[in-house]
Amino acid sequence: MAMMDDAGRKLVANAVTEAESATSGEIVTVLAESSDGYTDVALLWAAGAAFTAMSVFAAFPEPFLDAWDSAVSGWGHEWTAGELASMVIALGLVKFLGVWLIQQWQPLKWLLVPAPVKTQRVRAQAVRQFKVGARGRTTGHTGVLIYLSMCERRAEIVADESIAAKVPAEVWGEAMGDMLAHIRHGRVAEGLAVGIRDVGFILAEHFPRGADDANELPDRLIEV
Repeated sequence: MAMMDDAGRKLVANAVTEAESATSGEIVTVLAESSDGYTDVALLWAAGAAFTAMSVFAAFPEPFLDAWDSAVSGWGHEWTAGELASMVIALGLVKFLGVWLIQQWQPLKWLLVPAPVKTQRVRAQAVRQFKVGARGRTTGHTGVLIYLSMCERRAEIVADESIAAKVPAEVWGEAMGDMLAHIRHGRVAEGLAVGIRDVGFILAEHFPRGADDANELPDRLIEV
């Protein structure tokens, strides 16, 4: 699914070209719809809801059994151990499937993913993308990846080893802040362009462009 129009892609590519004009560093931009499917999180919520429902039934069975008897026959009866076990299992299955199905509504799904989990998985995916697209692919190991994950509303900046040795991770904070200030208002391309500009300034300070410098990584926006 396209997440940016052609004008936005051009803006980002031009920002990379301009930023790299003053540095031997290479900037790669990746725009992702999401960094993970979070199926395991949805399963945990469904399993937790099922376990809670079965536990409540085990602790307070009478209201459930009375309601069932009233709905089915209007008559009470003595429940056997087998019937009780079947009721517990059925209740758990219904609860599991119900919670699983309602999480197919995407706004609720993303709401139920804990923030630290989103942060960790966006970071992990950014590192994976960096390993594939930038790490060790430049002569001086001077690649930087700017990664933006839309569904999680998070971004990461990952730098190659030569850059990481000179530029502490916290230095990228200003670039991240400037970028997200635009993205929070829906200006994704503009935000990326601003972040690229700031990263370019940092790279130019530590890795100025040489006379024989060549463009080793693509300037275009990569959408995944």
